[in-house]
Amino acid sequence: MKFFRKTVESLPTKKQVETEQKRYRRQKAYNKALGGTVYVLTIVAAVAVLIATLVLPVLQIEGTSMEPTLVNGDIVLLNKTTKFERGDLCGFSWNNKLLIKRVIGIPGDWIEIDVDGTVYLNGEKLYEPYAEKLSVGECDLEFPYQVPQEQYFVLGDMRENSIDSRNTLIGCVTKDQIVGKVFFRIWPFRTITLF
Repeated sequence: MKFFRKTVESLPTKKQVETEQKRYRRQKAYNKALGGTVYVLTIVAAVAVLIATLVLPVLQIEGTSMEPTLVNGDIVLLNKTTKFERGDLCGFSWNNKLLIKRVIGIPGDWIEIDVDGTVYLNGEKLYEPYAEKLSVGECDLEFPYQVPQEQYFVLGDMRENSIDSRNTLIGCVTKDQIVGKVFFRIWPFRTITLF
């Protein structure tokens, strides 16, 4: 009889059982919601990585060769393309680095740069409001220079600091070097720009 009395006394009440069932259902619903959230976030992250690598690469600017247009620390989006017009900002790979320069000449164009750094495109002086100070820079080309087919002649906006197509070390950019065209500055927020 003592055994039966102890067993009856140790059984939970109906209210305790209902409370435990509610807690169990809440825990199960929470775990399901958490699992769903983790699943959705994983999918979103995977899609973001795919977009960033295949469609819209993200790049942080390092250095001063594109000042004042792009400054050290700016973060930009590139649109994957190999079609450029004069004046576009081109992202291309060189020596395991990603460089950003401005397209000055397209295939077939004739380029000349005089001693003070003034650029002539197909015999006419190029209007360059983006370049604050002109300079010949590190130039070892002979002018006039014709841009080869399937290549682009690129220059940095800060000519005295930029190593670019004026130097045979980099030379003209070939289509297989091109990563894309800079089309949007996303950081810093105060300077968000669509190019």
